[in-house]
Amino acid sequence: MATVFTKIINGEIPGRFVYEDDDIVAFLTIEPMTQGHTLVVPRAEIDQWQNLEPAVFGRVMEVSQLIGKAVCQAFDAERAGVIIAGLEVPHLHVHVFPARDLADFGFANVDRNPSAESLDEAQTKIKAALATLR
Repeated sequence: MATVFTKIINGEIPGRFVYEDDDIVAFLTIEPMTQGHTLVVPRAEIDQWQNLEPAVFGRVMEVSQLIGKAVCQAFDAERAGVIIAGLEVPHLHVHVFPARDLADFGFANVDRNPSAESLDEAQTKIKAALATLR
């Protein structure tokens, strides 16, 4: 059975994409720790990061770094947080988000009901930042 992320990637479930290439996508999470919280996901359904081919893992981290730069620029943050937790969905995903302090790293503090306007604004800001970084 396809993961929820594969369904998003395939357009079966809506997603707010900020980046796509042949191997990797990045889209906003629906439960952000901070505004701009983005998931970087390989198109291939790989559950655990340590099982990924090193070259593909390198691409995932390369895109995560690019998204990190974009969220810092878009949300005027000095740092971007990055977490590979892998417990919520059995499909590798890297959490990348603007971080101002350690409290921003708490999954217990996610916004479980962000407004559509907030998510749309984050998508627009990140895409604009990415356009200046490429």
